[in-house]
Amino acid sequence: MRDRLWLWGHEAGSHNGQFGLKQTSRITPVEAAVYLGIPNLLLIRYDGRPAFPFDQYALPFRAMKRVVWSLTGAGGVTSDEERKHVFDLAAKTPNLVGFIMDDFFQSTGQGALSVEDLQKIRQRLTIAGRQRDLWVVLYAHQLGLPLQAHLEQCDKITFWTWKAPDLRQLEASFAAAEKLAPKAGKILGCYLWNYGQSRPMPLDLMKLQCELGLRWLREGRIEGLIFLASCICDLELETVEWTRSWIAEVGDQAL
Repeated sequence: MRDRLWLWGHEAGSHNGQFGLKQTSRITPVEAAVYLGIPNLLLIRYDGRPAFPFDQYALPFRAMKRVVWSLTGAGGVTSDEERKHVFDLAAKTPNLVGFIMDDFFQSTGQGALSVEDLQKIRQRLTIAGRQRDLWVVLYAHQLGLPLQAHLEQCDKITFWTWKAPDLRQLEASFAAAEKLAPKAGKILGCYLWNYGQSRPMPLDLMKLQCELGLRWLREGRIEGLIFLASCICDLELETVEWTRSWIAEVGDQAL
C-alpha cells in the first residue's frame, strides 16, 4: 500500500512561526518524503514560494514516483502566469501526473476559478502526449455548499477535516463527500498537526484517520492517503514519528 501514500509538500520553513508551531523547521519536501518512507509528493505554493520558474527547484522531485503540483496555491491564490509555469514544468517532468487546486472553495461555494475556467484547463491536461489529472481540496465543513458543478470538472478529490475534534465524525462526513461527487477518485487527507486549532494533533485521532484510511483503501473507497505537511516533519512531533513507524509497518502490505 506504500504506493498509495502521498506527502503534502511546501517549501522548507513555510509554517515556521504559524499555527502555534514554536520550533523551526528546515526540512525540504523531498527530504521529508524520504524520512517518512513515502514515494509520492504534492508541491503546493505557499506565500509565493517557490518562485517562478520552477525548473531548478523541481529537480529533486525527479526522484519521486509521482508528483502533483499546485495550480491554485495555499489560500486559493492563482494566476495565468502561475498556470503557465506549471504547465511548462509538466511538459519537462514525466512523473508529474496531475495538478491540485488548494483552498479552492470560498465560504459561499464560489471557486477560485469559474466552471468555465476549469473546462478550459481540462482542455490543456494532455501535455507532451500524456494525460494529467485535475485534483481539488474539499473540506468537511464545505459539504453543504453548492459545489457540484466545480467538482464535476475534477478527476480527484482530496478530503480534509480542518479541526481535529471533527475527525470523530469522519465516517459520516466522508460518506457525504462520496454522495456529493460520486465519480471522482477520493484521497483522504491526514493532518499531522491540528492546524484548525493551532495545537498538536491528538495521537488517538491521528491513529483514527490512518486506520480508517487503510480500511477504505482495502475496500476501494479511496485511492490513497495524503499526510500534511512536509515542513513539520523534522520537529520530532509525536504524530510524525508515530506515522513514520506506522508506514514502516503497513507500507509493504498488499491491498
